[in-house]
Amino acid sequence: MPLYHWYEATHAMLSPYRAMADATKIALANPINPFSHTPFGKQMAAACELFERTTRRYGKPAFNLPTALVGGERVAVTERVVWQRPFCNLLHFQRALPRNHKPDPKVLIVAPISGHYATLLRGTVEAFLPSHEVFITDWIDARMVPMSDGTFDLDDYVDYIISMLHVLGPDTHVMAVCQPSVPVFMAVARMEAEDDPYVPTTLTLMGGPIDTRSNPTAVNKLAQERGTDWFRRNVLTTVPFPHPGTMRPVYPGFLQINGFMSMNLDRHVDAHRELFRNLVKGDGDGAQKHREFYDEYLAVMDLSAEFYMQTIEKVFVEHHLPLGIMQHRGKPVDPTKIRRVALMTVEGENDDITGGGQTLAAHGLATSIPDDMRVHYLQPTVGHYGVFNGSRFRAEIAPRVMDFMRTHAYRKAKGVKGTEPVKAAPAKTNVVKMVRGGAGKASAAHGPDKS
Repeated sequence: MPLYHWYEATHAMLSPYRAMADATKIALANPINPFSHTPFGKQMAAACELFERTTRRYGKPAFNLPTALVGGERVAVTERVVWQRPFCNLLHFQRALPRNHKPDPKVLIVAPISGHYATLLRGTVEAFLPSHEVFITDWIDARMVPMSDGTFDLDDYVDYIISMLHVLGPDTHVMAVCQPSVPVFMAVARMEAEDDPYVPTTLTLMGGPIDTRSNPTAVNKLAQERGTDWFRRNVLTTVPFPHPGTMRPVYPGFLQINGFMSMNLDRHVDAHRELFRNLVKGDGDGAQKHREFYDEYLAVMDLSAEFYMQTIEKVFVEHHLPLGIMQHRGKPVDPTKIRRVALMTVEGENDDITGGGQTLAAHGLATSIPDDMRVHYLQPTVGHYGVFNGSRFRAEIAPRVMDFMRTHAYRKAKGVKGTEPVKAAPAKTNVVKMVRGGAGKASAAHGPDKS
């Protein structure tokens, strides 16, 4: 029996026990029930909730961003699909602004196809809503896409990005979070090679695997050690009936989340122990924070097998982009063609998914970008998730990215051209202004290093 069928069968077999546990928890949580006030009753209710939560299937969460604070005034926000393909919707968070409101910069946030839904970037969207017209790629779970809609691979991904930029028009800013750094970088390179008038004004790459040979993490080492054939044999499966994508080959989301959790298993076990203790002692706030995080973290989607295997092969095993052999639809992807797009890269000091220098490598490839149109920012003490979400992102990373976008939008509007491009960029040469966060550190977020 294929792996996915075993997963579905196990989920189905556990359903009655899950329902029983949920009913028991409700009964024991009822204040009328005398057992609900006893230590045994509280422990039983907590155990039932843990069992139900660890065996359920988590559906796609909602963005749940009904309002935004714009210029000190709370305005309504409406999600609207402005572009659609079988594997992706482009969402616009349309704000109910007054007619005399000055147009804000357009930013396209490209969410990763890495097992989680785009809602994982809820905090990223929320940070930009007060001052930007925000659009985000809302990728579709591959198991929900019928086979009649065709396949989806790395070439299709690049085509999708180019099409979105054409729909959004000129003066758009693009921010790629993690995995999409590679296809977005490819898309911009191909657009520049074709002198496309709709190239973005700025490109921000955040924690992306441009060159995984730099400081390889456990994820990178696994890909190198196993090779593409191992992944093809061991992690690909087909979608079972009755899902709309029946028979579609996929890399299932439940395998991806198992891989993520196994990397920090002790931390997740401790988190669930803490949930049990909070439930027993009646700490509702602590329990609710756990629920909110894991409702998002455990909601996973399937990836199309074609896209997944090409990413493993070309990005993590054979390093096509940094070696200069990457192609799109049979045409070379040449990052040196990028000349009109300002480039910012962001990394986290403690990132255990994308090692330090992997995103910075984009500057060494896009050597035709003038010095004063590029910057690299390293955020201290944050891991992979902290690069695009959380308090450090809101306080230190997002303001720098916004400043970078507005600075180069202003330069473009005024017709200010960059300085002469660098002629060469050796792997360890500092060709960009290195900005490091934290108290007492440089606060500039753009421009060349004149020191």
